[in-house]
Amino acid sequence: MKKKHKYNYSSQLLRRTAFFHGGYYVLTGLWSLVSISSFQAVTGSKTDIWLVKTIGLLVTVSGLVFLYSAARRSFPMETVILAIGTALALALIEITYGSVGHISAVYLLDAVLEVFLAGLWITGVWKQREERTS
Repeated sequence: MKKKHKYNYSSQLLRRTAFFHGGYYVLTGLWSLVSISSFQAVTGSKTDIWLVKTIGLLVTVSGLVFLYSAARRSFPMETVILAIGTALALALIEITYGSVGHISAVYLLDAVLEVFLAGLWITGVWKQREERTS
């Protein structure tokens, strides 16, 4: 008789996604706070540094929520909505303003990653629902 694994595929996918997404947000969020000069060297100069730091803090807090969920192996719908919503909101802004040159083209690379992350969350939840009904 095969031993049943405690965590199924969807839980593992959600945990890995939460861990990566959380780590990415904490690192990039704190980067703007710790070294605004190197942040601007990569992302382009900014006029409103306070706004960059505000977004950095908000992204960091979201990242901490994802890391907490990964550590607990618990993915309440509120966390999933925050993860998908944040990723898609950032992607929308980055595509809108990056494609017309208002912000650095490096943000278009981040937009691709944000959409990918949202897709991973959606896939994990979708698989989890499939596993529950089968």
